[in-house]
Amino acid sequence: MNQIEYGRVHVGADRTIGFYLVDSFNMLPFISALEPLRIANRLSKKPLYQWRIISDDGQQVTSSSGMIQTADMSIADAQEFAMLVVSGPFHPENFANESVIKWLHDVGETDTVIAGLETGCHLLAQAGLLEGLQCTTHWENMGDFKEAWPEYKVTSDVYEVDQRRLTCSGGAASMDMMLYVIEQHHGHELAASVADSMIHPHIRNAGEPQRMDIKSRTGVTHPDLIECIELIEANIEQPLTPAELADLVGISKRQLERLFRRYLNTTPARYYLTLRLETARRMLEKSSMKIIDVAVACGFKSAGHFSSRYYSSFGVTPRDSRKT
Repeated sequence: MNQIEYGRVHVGADRTIGFYLVDSFNMLPFISALEPLRIANRLSKKPLYQWRIISDDGQQVTSSSGMIQTADMSIADAQEFAMLVVSGPFHPENFANESVIKWLHDVGETDTVIAGLETGCHLLAQAGLLEGLQCTTHWENMGDFKEAWPEYKVTSDVYEVDQRRLTCSGGAASMDMMLYVIEQHHGHELAASVADSMIHPHIRNAGEPQRMDIKSRTGVTHPDLIECIELIEANIEQPLTPAELADLVGISKRQLERLFRRYLNTTPARYYLTLRLETARRMLEKSSMKIIDVAVACGFKSAGHFSSRYYSSFGVTPRDSRKT
């Protein structure tokens, strides 16, 4: 059987891509990055790409969903690749494998292009591979990344390309990043054909935002209310009062109250508080920030007030939420 019939190429490809996986890696960004390579081979009927799966010790790794992925080699046996794609763990703040960090640093000294998928950019940052470069990570991990590396230029875009480093927010954005890579290697026509085969009608550019716009996320269509929600989301640490929100949007406080009641069945203050508490819960679950620092980052002036509000909303204390 022709080895390119399905797009699988085992030897003799133009480029070899290494995928480093660690236990609790996210399967979606990994598959979203690998499949475009296979489809590019199939559609072009040429051995453009082959790939190798790497783990710490060459043994299988388990994804966050419990799916098992076999590995082709260990980091000690890893060869030189045209591109190395790093997929990080679910809790990157707990990653402390010095052998991996040294290996990544050494690879960074070569001409290999290195990409970080989702939390993979945290590992790249630990290895010193993002200094002075623009990068991104998943929006849920953004707070922890900025706290750990406040000097880094991190954005909320779907992916970033800076010199020989690519970083990606994860999920389906890995597909967009790899389509960009294919386009750079083999032109727009092939990249577009791969996207079409994957039922991916819009290839996002590096500068596009990770999250859906407010209208899509909330169903709100009123422009004044959309602007108000944008202001709320941009001012979590220093919350604005309803009067300040109304003034910035250019409407009266009474009009603001009416909009929230009509479209969201709540008040501006309640909506604001709910958003701050949900943000706090994500930070507790996805970062290693101290509870008091989470409280301050979400606009609460004391740990006691934060804990009381948190318990009233979720039925558990912030400390219990972190343990869970």
